[in-house]
Amino acid sequence: MTTPEQASTDRPETSVADQAKALLQAGNLDAAAKLVNKRLVDHPKDSEALYVLAVCQRFQSQTPSALETLDRLLEAKPGFGRAFQEQGYCFRALGRHPDALRAFKRAVECNPALIASWKILTEIQTQTGQLYDAGIAQMQLEWLNSLPPELVSVWSFLHEGLIYKSEQLCRAYLQVHGHNVEAMRVLAELGARFFAYDDAEFLLESCIELKPEYLMARYDYVRVLSKRQNFERALQEAETLCDLAPENSHFKLLVAHQKVATGRFDEALAIYDDVIKVLSKDHDLSLARGHALKYIGRQEDAIQSYRRAYGLKPDLGDAFWSLANLKTYRFTDPEIAQMKTGEASRYVTTPDRYHLCFALGKAFEDRGDYAQSFGYYDRGNRLKREELNYSASRMSVDLAAQIEHCTPDLFEAKRGSGHTAPDPIFIVGLPRAGSTLLEQILASHSQVDGTLELPNIPALAHRLDGRRRVDEEAIYPGNLSELSLEDLAEFGQAYSAETAIHRKGAPLFIDKMPNNFRHIGLIHMMLPNAKIIDARRGAMGCCFSGFKQLFAEGQEFTYGLEEIGRYYKGYVALMDHWDRVLPGKVLRVNYEDVVADLEPQVRRLLDFCGLPFEEGCINFHKNDRAVRTASSEQVRQPIFTSGLDQWENFSPYLDPLRQVLGPELALG
Repeated sequence: MTTPEQASTDRPETSVADQAKALLQAGNLDAAAKLVNKRLVDHPKDSEALYVLAVCQRFQSQTPSALETLDRLLEAKPGFGRAFQEQGYCFRALGRHPDALRAFKRAVECNPALIASWKILTEIQTQTGQLYDAGIAQMQLEWLNSLPPELVSVWSFLHEGLIYKSEQLCRAYLQVHGHNVEAMRVLAELGARFFAYDDAEFLLESCIELKPEYLMARYDYVRVLSKRQNFERALQEAETLCDLAPENSHFKLLVAHQKVATGRFDEALAIYDDVIKVLSKDHDLSLARGHALKYIGRQEDAIQSYRRAYGLKPDLGDAFWSLANLKTYRFTDPEIAQMKTGEASRYVTTPDRYHLCFALGKAFEDRGDYAQSFGYYDRGNRLKREELNYSASRMSVDLAAQIEHCTPDLFEAKRGSGHTAPDPIFIVGLPRAGSTLLEQILASHSQVDGTLELPNIPALAHRLDGRRRVDEEAIYPGNLSELSLEDLAEFGQAYSAETAIHRKGAPLFIDKMPNNFRHIGLIHMMLPNAKIIDARRGAMGCCFSGFKQLFAEGQEFTYGLEEIGRYYKGYVALMDHWDRVLPGKVLRVNYEDVVADLEPQVRRLLDFCGLPFEEGCINFHKNDRAVRTASSEQVRQPIFTSGLDQWENFSPYLDPLRQVLGPELALG
């Protein structure tokens, strides 16, 4: 479950910080401070050393120095919960009580397992009459105090990103204590973070079987089912959870989220509007409500909901980014000032910071200030990239493996394999390449259902690859040759059955997962009659559009000009391979051609899918279906050309991208 990259960042060196902590606990403050100061000479960004130094300084009544050290620490590690907790102690010692309250709140936002911060928040909020917030803090405190200390540490390590420590301690605890449901729940959370949803689902099902009344395990179970896009089952489980605790507003919200996922928007909005009367200060509720309104095209109502969210939490980056992500919204001067203040604050969490950066990039781009815009886009990408474990080299190896193993000999050997269903239409490519536009055109046809970016094919590829460390050689796609004709037929049948939930009865349906281009060989063998469309866009426009987009999840390759350039090159090479070994299998549709001359491209699409022409496909923007991707508002408008060459405004900053792409792609 743990990757080598993560393990290497978790494991201490025989940590100087650990030695210093031992001295600190023994009361030898001077020796502890001396030890970490020596460490910091050569390793000035060592977060644990900085943390120990700040604690030493506070205990030695050097509070201003401690705050300076904590500023250095938060610059090196912005989401470090214990650093904010230390700030809270320092501010309280200086009598700066509003700052202390804010610091302790930030501490538990970053690391909800900090018992001391919850205890102090309970005290402060009770004393100041913030009884609702105090009640929440007290509940969290009681829950943490009910856990064994080892599991509190497990949760704390997990929230600090120390995945290896968290997993090892959790597994050690389970070896001693058997089927402890809380430890199993942590292990499930670890699995979910690494997309091992099968493992997470099994662990949570086991928790529920062992302890049916354990509501938090049920809550996590719904979230995992939702991640797997098993939305109907997730909705059933969420409703069961509500039946067990009918007064719990957060469980009601879980039901509403699943109703959104299953397209029952009116029912979901009714729940949101009911719960908001109770949770009037819940900014995440206003955010979720805004998303639901956006999906069904109620843009003005969505805008008001997003504004309410950032009104409740002024540095709520996701609310500002959600406004920017409408693509049609223009920020006011006060909103830009609020975003700049929030982004510059030392208290802002890393996710809020990079959301604000991407929103500010869009705001300044709309105003024609491209230098400032690129600066924010670049900073947001860097912050997001640091949060991820993406390896461009590893991705290149994976793409090359498809070319190596998916050969004409393989396809000849598997001739006649798979499930003969003719209904799937796969739209593949890169994000921001026009795939949502093609989906909207096809979904406007009476015989085609639009669905979602379905995870079924990537999940199958993940299962075929087996459980392995990242440094181990991949099993998939090399093992495709070992699959029997019966295996491939079963895979195709399972895909049809699993995706049926997203359909509304039309003869054909669309699966718009762009990354499926990596698995066209597998798709061809398991669903030989499926149609596959490659949504292609020119390299510079496509790559830069991806670079300035903050995705809800996935698409890790977009957070750097060099990374996205390498991925685009790999994509083109792999698509060329599919054209060679499966001639005529894939229809390439260039975004620029669709924008330049819509009707011929629409007719070409429909002919490829075996569909008669319908005028509705030309008037796709009048289709009121829910759209959940970043282009949702754009595909509700007629074709426009203004977005084609936007990257040229940023041309002076894009040399790293040009160098990676090479002249043929960069100029193509």
